[in-house]
Amino acid sequence: MNRHDPRLPMGGEAVVQYLDADFRVLRPGAFVRCAVTGKPIPLDELRYWSVDLQEAYASPEAVLQRIQKGPERG
Repeated sequence: MNRHDPRLPMGGEAVVQYLDADFRVLRPGAFVRCAVTGKPIPLDELRYWSVDLQEAYASPEAVLQRIQKGPERG
């Protein structure tokens, strides 16, 4: 995808702090990336994330994949 891709709003990737019932934008942008699929998620469509792992997910299926895989160890 490039910056002219109509599926991605202008503004680039945001940096977000994931909280219990909300999230805080630390660096403005239009989207974050799913930790499982790498798919861009527009901030206004962000519904799934992990506070503990500080990562976003594109769908309930991505959350399930992450849970089944377990947290990656450095």
